[in-house]
Amino acid sequence: MKVIGFTGMPWSGKSEAVTIAKEKHIPVFRMGDFVWDEVKKRDLELNADNVGRIAQDMREKHGSFIWAKKTVDAIRKNSDHNLVVIDGLRSTNELSYFRDHLSDSFSLVAITAPDDLRYKRAKKRKRADDSIKDQDLIDRDNREKQWGIDQVIASADISICNDSSLEQLRGKISYLFLMNSNGNR
Repeated sequence: MKVIGFTGMPWSGKSEAVTIAKEKHIPVFRMGDFVWDEVKKRDLELNADNVGRIAQDMREKHGSFIWAKKTVDAIRKNSDHNLVVIDGLRSTNELSYFRDHLSDSFSLVAITAPDDLRYKRAKKRKRADDSIKDQDLIDRDNREKQWGIDQVIASADISICNDSSLEQLRGKISYLFLMNSNGNR
């Protein structure tokens, strides 16, 4: 099984890569879903503050690799596919966990975009854990940088710049999946 992990700053285009994977029937393991599940389990509102707080709380209580461990466990339960996608690597500890536990089958892909473009996308997207306030967007970037996302992006095996059209990004991602798939399932 081949595993492609996507990383990048918020609003860089990772969600579009995930959408393409789903369109191609490639299983997607979104690390944030495990955080969202924990927020819901605690009967908290699903918003940026609670998601960030719970993600950090679980890292402090169970180790910085907690979300990576949950992801690998879920992937192993779904091992009948030739290609799977992980969305949302944020820390070097998560990256190390994936490289240690998924070995040669794992590749990291960073999707990058300029800050001003990412912030415009955030304001358009309106996902439950997004904000439209500039300071909130900057704060979220800073929180992710504290987890080490900059180092993770720098460690990527492949980097895809998403500073032009949606069609161009879709083409790059589709080609990436084509090159890494021997027919899914």
